[in-house]
Amino acid sequence: MFAIFASRRAARIRNITLTGLATVGAAAGAVTLVPASASAATAPQAAHPAAAHSASHAATGASGNLDGWIRQSLAVMKAKGIPGSYDGLKRNIMRESGGNPNAQNNWDVNAQKGIPSKGLLQVISPTFNAYHVAGTAQSVTDPVANITAAANYAAHRYGSIDNVNSAY
Repeated sequence: MFAIFASRRAARIRNITLTGLATVGAAAGAVTLVPASASAATAPQAAHPAAAHSASHAATGASGNLDGWIRQSLAVMKAKGIPGSYDGLKRNIMRESGGNPNAQNNWDVNAQKGIPSKGLLQVISPTFNAYHVAGTAQSVTDPVANITAAANYAAHRYGSIDNVNSAY
């Protein structure tokens, strides 16, 4: 029994540590791009059960969950010709917001200028407005609109969200 409790506690501590690192990484603002092949907007056929469980636990919201928001965004992206993959979106979302659609950065240079980064992919309002994709909500904090606008921005700037491997 103690071994199970210790194992769960260790897993919980690892999750907390990883979340903290993701927040620090997002706040740092460094950009390091590692080339990756851009692909059409597609979702994996089957997610690893542990990853799916973790994502649903970490990123449930009032109107859906992270997996659903990513899949909805991928459908819009595919229809609009915006490259990106499920894995590229999820990796960047987890680094930027930990899967919290209400995340807001109140401490970086943008926040100091009065335009904090918001949402799953930490988008500032001017960038959201410039890269908003028709067919999604006109709200920077709407999960699907935030993901899709950020992927559209990344496609124009880096070729694909899949090519973004740090804060952008």
